[in-house]
Amino acid sequence: MSASSHELDLLHPTLAHHIVNTLGWPGLRPLQREALAPLADGEDAVLLAPTAGGKTEAAVFPLLSAMAGGWGPGVSLVYVCPIKALLNNLLPRLQAYAGWMGRSVGLWHGDVTASARQRLLRERPDVLLTTPESLEAMLVSTKVDHYEMFGRVRAVVVDEVHAFAGDDRGWHLLAVLERLTRIRGGAIQRVGLSATVGNPAELLTWLQGSSAGEAPARVVAPEAQPAKPAAAEPPPGDVELDYVGSLDNAAKVIAALHAGEKRLVFCDSRQVVERLGAGLRARGVTTFLSHASLSADERRRAEDAFTQARDCVIVATSTLELGIDVGDLDRVIQIDAPGSVASFLQRIGRTGRRGGTNRNCLFLALNDTGLLKAAGLLHLWGRHWVEAVTPTPEPRHIVAQQLLALCLQEFEVGERLWPEWWPGLDPFGHGEPIAAHLLAEGFVERDGGMLMIGPEAERKFGHRHFMELTSVFTAPPEFVVLHGRTEIGRTNPALLAAREHGTGPRRLLLAGRSWTVAWVDWRRSRCFVEPAENGGGAARWESSGHTGLSFDMARAQRDVLLGTDPRVRLTRRAVAALAEARERHEERVHPDGTVVTRSGDGDLRWWTWAGTKTNLTLRATLNTGVDPVQRPNDRWLRLAEDLDSARWKALREAATDRIALPEVDREALEGLKFNAALPDHLAARTLAARLADVDGARHVLKEPARFIVDPPLR
Repeated sequence: MSASSHELDLLHPTLAHHIVNTLGWPGLRPLQREALAPLADGEDAVLLAPTAGGKTEAAVFPLLSAMAGGWGPGVSLVYVCPIKALLNNLLPRLQAYAGWMGRSVGLWHGDVTASARQRLLRERPDVLLTTPESLEAMLVSTKVDHYEMFGRVRAVVVDEVHAFAGDDRGWHLLAVLERLTRIRGGAIQRVGLSATVGNPAELLTWLQGSSAGEAPARVVAPEAQPAKPAAAEPPPGDVELDYVGSLDNAAKVIAALHAGEKRLVFCDSRQVVERLGAGLRARGVTTFLSHASLSADERRRAEDAFTQARDCVIVATSTLELGIDVGDLDRVIQIDAPGSVASFLQRIGRTGRRGGTNRNCLFLALNDTGLLKAAGLLHLWGRHWVEAVTPTPEPRHIVAQQLLALCLQEFEVGERLWPEWWPGLDPFGHGEPIAAHLLAEGFVERDGGMLMIGPEAERKFGHRHFMELTSVFTAPPEFVVLHGRTEIGRTNPALLAAREHGTGPRRLLLAGRSWTVAWVDWRRSRCFVEPAENGGGAARWESSGHTGLSFDMARAQRDVLLGTDPRVRLTRRAVAALAEARERHEERVHPDGTVVTRSGDGDLRWWTWAGTKTNLTLRATLNTGVDPVQRPNDRWLRLAEDLDSARWKALREAATDRIALPEVDREALEGLKFNAALPDHLAARTLAARLADVDGARHVLKEPARFIVDPPLR
């Protein structure tokens, strides 16, 4: 298609000229065409398209044209990304686009040097690339005049908006955007970009924050696939499921297949990344690694080398799931399965970007659990099903954090005026008890009706200019691992406290290489290492706090066990392993409801196949009818051994009208960032709401339960 003049009429002539002559584009993509008018008119929007669908240009081109049409100097467009690597990747592309228009682009995040930041403050760019945490840091910094820096912002683009909306970073981002709106003194256009989301209209309403229902808004999704019945064709893509039985076997398969091609292997834990990377290197495969506990330089070296190489593998966690460019990619391989269909769509979308190639993914299941998880996910994917993005409930700790951050930003805030910074933003409508607690506990002080930072906030969060206050996540303590002066990454200190097998030198596995621990600086949380000649070593990190499978993912596994095959290619090994799993679980699944069984050791188990959150909610609701100390899981609940049929019936009938939230112990609250700034009961209620699935529990309680119990319930 040639570039017709009418589709470029809404763009500035200079920009239109470069699209045709510099980029050599024959025309705009459907999303880019349909986004022109609403974004040029200042509408809020969510732009949806598959990975590599041109979303960045769809947002930036009309906004750069608007900028040229009268936006003043200084930061007028803020482009927010969830990860720093994505910002680094976008920088040269956006610098080129803005440069055509005589505009500048600046970058600010945690890895940007102090000198570069000083230069940016002196010569404020027109477009600022940053993260929400770095935006917050700029707002509370005494070195940044935030009214001068952000007083002219006209639009904000939120890349990978779904990655924010599903956790606390989303509420933090919305709260910061409300503060930017007040600093500017007028509305700021909000544009979200996403490749995978099941409820785009709700996502757009969430992104609008306090302006929802007032500012004009629309979802732009010309290439999005509508929901289809189960009988429809599965989504495009060459997908295969294999069962390999172990990580060592996975390394053998990866080493043997696709020689000469560039392969990206996803694992859902850092330990698996390290072990698989070491196994591939031991088999002579050129291998690179990427995960969050590797140093930024180590990840960058690996990603740059991978981009330039051909016959190689990069093994990664979700750090490479988002749109970072790793060059022409031939294959995606998935160990077991990611936690969501949306995540899988991001990963398979890394392939098929070159003409004449198809999207593809090979799943390698390591065990029965991984096989069922992969098969269930692919069953949902084959039905064109994608999760709805749901904001985390009751983010009271973010309200506390924002109140403290506002006191740092403004130095003093009117005791009755602080709600005006977040007008209509849901969590802040009930913030008075939190403000009262902050005042009572000394986190803030009152002077003449004004609130300011208090001594308890200084003590809890004041280290390094309140850096802890700008980060929404709680990361477990880790030690920096150094070879000479080069940082390799970080590791769990528990791994340094015990020797491998009780004797000999301590060895670590990090960046896919083995290291001997030379000495540990416990006071400064540093570990110095040397390369280990004979391999070996262990990798360990604390859990990321994953809360298990959702109701839909667990029920998809039940469908598979009942005989539904995912609509992908299955290897003979996968077919045989699924047959064995179905036989093993034959008495634990029922198409019309749940199943109660008695195992050989006497355990009475209720097979709900309802997901961890639902089972936690059922455990709290049924109370004395279940074992109170069992570990939560996705598939079943252990019932009380003395349960009889009359009590079981009474418990279920009573529970239908009284769903209880899971109980939360004090230790669990430590994982909630800023919990110290909340009253204990509010912190516990916040965490309980996040561990619950009330709708799932109600659904299960209404289903019939089939009993396969010997002896039967009395």
